[in-house]
Amino acid sequence: MRTARKTLSLLTGLALGASCAGSALADGQLDKVMKDRGLTEKDVLAAAKTYTPTGGRDEYIVFSSGGQSGQIIVYGIPSMRILKYVAVFTPEPWQGYGFDDESKAVLDQGKVRGKDILYGDTHHPAISETDGEYDGQFLFINDKANPRVAVIDLHDFETKQIVVNPVYKSQHGGAFVTPNTEYVITAAQYAAPFENGFVPLEEFNDKYRGGVTYWKFNREKGRIEPENSFTVEAPPYSQDLSDAGKGPSDGWSFTNSFCSERYVGGIERGRPPFEAGCSAKDTDFLHVINWRKAEELFKAGKTVKINGGNVLPLDVAAKEGVLFLIPEVKSPHGVDVSPDGKYMIVSGKLDTHATVYSFEKIQAAIKAGKFEGKDPYGVPIINFQDSIHKQVELGLGPLHTQYDSKECIVYTSLYVDSMVAKWNYCEGKVLDKISIHYNIGHLMAMEGDSRSPDGKYLVSLNKLAIDRFNPVGPLHPQNHQLIDISGDKMELLYDMPLPLGEPHYAVAIKADKLKPEVRYKSGWNSREDKVSEFKTRAGREKTERNCDASGNCTTEVWGTVIRSHITPEIIEAQVGDTVKIHLTNLERAEDEVHGFAMYGQNVQLSIEPGKTSSTTFVADQEGVFPYYCTEFCSALHLEMQGYLLVQPKGYQAKAGGMQEGVAYTQADYDKQVKTNVDTQAVIDQVVAYITSHNYQDFPTVVGLVEDATDQLGFAKGAKEKAEAAAAKQDWQNAMLWANQWWQYQVKTADLGLRAKTFLEQNGAKKIK
Repeated sequence: MRTARKTLSLLTGLALGASCAGSALADGQLDKVMKDRGLTEKDVLAAAKTYTPTGGRDEYIVFSSGGQSGQIIVYGIPSMRILKYVAVFTPEPWQGYGFDDESKAVLDQGKVRGKDILYGDTHHPAISETDGEYDGQFLFINDKANPRVAVIDLHDFETKQIVVNPVYKSQHGGAFVTPNTEYVITAAQYAAPFENGFVPLEEFNDKYRGGVTYWKFNREKGRIEPENSFTVEAPPYSQDLSDAGKGPSDGWSFTNSFCSERYVGGIERGRPPFEAGCSAKDTDFLHVINWRKAEELFKAGKTVKINGGNVLPLDVAAKEGVLFLIPEVKSPHGVDVSPDGKYMIVSGKLDTHATVYSFEKIQAAIKAGKFEGKDPYGVPIINFQDSIHKQVELGLGPLHTQYDSKECIVYTSLYVDSMVAKWNYCEGKVLDKISIHYNIGHLMAMEGDSRSPDGKYLVSLNKLAIDRFNPVGPLHPQNHQLIDISGDKMELLYDMPLPLGEPHYAVAIKADKLKPEVRYKSGWNSREDKVSEFKTRAGREKTERNCDASGNCTTEVWGTVIRSHITPEIIEAQVGDTVKIHLTNLERAEDEVHGFAMYGQNVQLSIEPGKTSSTTFVADQEGVFPYYCTEFCSALHLEMQGYLLVQPKGYQAKAGGMQEGVAYTQADYDKQVKTNVDTQAVIDQVVAYITSHNYQDFPTVVGLVEDATDQLGFAKGAKEKAEAAAAKQDWQNAMLWANQWWQYQVKTADLGLRAKTFLEQNGAKKIK
């Protein structure tokens, strides 16, 4: 038996609220730390700018692509603390993603030509917008390797939908949203036939195509509507990144490209490689698209069906004034629209310049029909000089641009130089440069893609870390570096290793714009955002076994999890049965997650408070299969266990009951009851404190109190069973139920003490 009185003593001490006073740093201690660690005053100042005190929270939340991991990485700024990985295209066991039936259904949406694709190459996340401002409701991310887009609901940070582009074969350029998230924009990367049949490369110019897709987003449902989405067919140039216009340019989008030479390599055929032919010209093409006009043509029936998708043919797009081209510096990566929507900045990795395009000049050329000609596919080409505001020499390998809160100020990554350039795009003047480590790709300013960027911080997403961190083998982490941009000069503050995939791009949102839930409604199917048909309440757990006429049998369980037991604790099935287990987390307290893992069946569930999760598998081998809770949820976490017993066909149980490990006496029972009475006194003290304060004003405490009340109700039931057994002088069951009564009391006290501590730390007021 456990040391009940020691636990009671601990609870009593906590309830009385022992306190301790902090002490100030001794004189000279900071100097000693700096000396011992070789720190300069500049180091300490940088640390102070990023330090977030214990229990403190960050001002911004970052969503970074996880590259080849197929995930999203979430971290805070300025602390640079990783907070979470959001599972998107890849199974992730901690979250049960790809292991429970509900998330398997989401991954199944991502099948490509009938095949399961259980990885992704995430590149460019985008936060939903309202009137050009981040609204913190949804996040979108593309998969480059398999042309897919995922929808993540930021009310619970879970992936809810995956859509597959029906005509692309790759998709680097995505995701980008229009100012009110009417559409999520993605662009093809490597030109390919839209149909799925074989087409030889000798027919590249004629039958390979690129495109820009506009995925219609239904905000009310929180889902993309493929049937209301369309693709604007484009020439077989490698389309790359996009951006949506805003303000005066709303209704238009911009997509750059590379390899407009349409060169096809083949070193095994004795031809120069792709990189030789795809960088021969001095310019590539910026695609300027009137998506509102394209939308009108789609609704008017001017699109054609290819693989079930709606495609606006290239000749129609050119003829109807949907698609225009403008020369841009070669091998660009990123076209970024200014906050006021008047300018677009494009840089080319194989050039030293950034080009500032004027939307007003572009529109004037289109309105006047002033073009320098057409490309081989009949698309009008606007003259470069007729469309630009400025062209500025920045350095070697300019790549991607982000906007500051200060008017006309932007930051551009210089890949070859391993630097960031700060410059004024209105005047065409470079203001500052800072070295980073090493080979920067994208960069990200706080809300830098929105109508009103915040400035303050910039993150350099570096492709190489080299010598910045402790060596961990040939595969190094990526390096995100935090830069202070609040002053005239940029200041490097912090190196952050990212040990997951190759993060390509990131977006940062003010933390207070996010309103995530901390618990689900009871019995919630989180992937479909509705009450689960398998929702189970306490006391209504059941197991059923049914067989059809062919002898195929299903054992189905409707169960619950709560500190510290899984109900049922024993599941019986026979070899060949399909086993279906549905578990509802009955907890209401924040962060009281339960897991469910089982030996030998590839089962791992994450069941957050209120959530119902399911798993289905075939019990194809007889045996004993333990299961348990994977989340350390209480003092009796290790006892939160059970057994799946897979019996041979036709098994008949032997006569006799369960074997008992210990024999208990009346003295054991009386001792336990005394402990329970004393424990109840502690609980009463805690309850008195909570109810004498305004606890209902604190949602976190309300959840704790709800759970504590449930546990106390369970304690009452166990107490009644203990007393009933004692009346029969069944001291074995009397003692066991009395101990269970106490276990419920301990969990009640645990919840109550957490509620009391929260009230003390958050300024709860005593009710007069």
